[in-house]
Amino acid sequence: MDSTISDIVVNTMDGKDRKLSEYIGKVLLIVNVASQCDNTPQYAGLEKLYQNYKELGLKILAFPCNDFGEKETGSNGDIMDFCTINYGITFELFDKLHAKGEQQHPLYAKLTTLVEPIGPVAWNFEKFLVNKVGVVVARFRSSVKPNSPELIAAIERELGQ
Repeated sequence: MDSTISDIVVNTMDGKDRKLSEYIGKVLLIVNVASQCDNTPQYAGLEKLYQNYKELGLKILAFPCNDFGEKETGSNGDIMDFCTINYGITFELFDKLHAKGEQQHPLYAKLTTLVEPIGPVAWNFEKFLVNKVGVVVARFRSSVKPNSPELIAAIERELGQ
């Protein structure tokens, strides 16, 4: 099995296809997000992380997901408004997708099999770190906050800091 996610296509908020190979050369933090979750305040930390490292090549790709406790019921417009108004989000938000189950998006089908712990996403705001060549190198459960030393160290390692 190919260990990269570069061949996967995702949908932008405005319905356009985006191939993840467009991000080769960047370090990616991929996060399944939700607007009505106990972890929703992590949006603020993700934005701070993005501001601190975007000039060095970090991209945060956020995928709204309603699979966990129906914590993301809004439309793409609602989600975008919520994130912009409440958290000033400037990183990329994508079309809502399924991170688990029968309708699991190919991105999450791959992410959850390439790095420990192998297995389904457990909750909102789980994070996957992808290196500059598209290989998934680390996975962080929802309890690992954006300002966590272990997450920051992993990002800095991949950025070459």
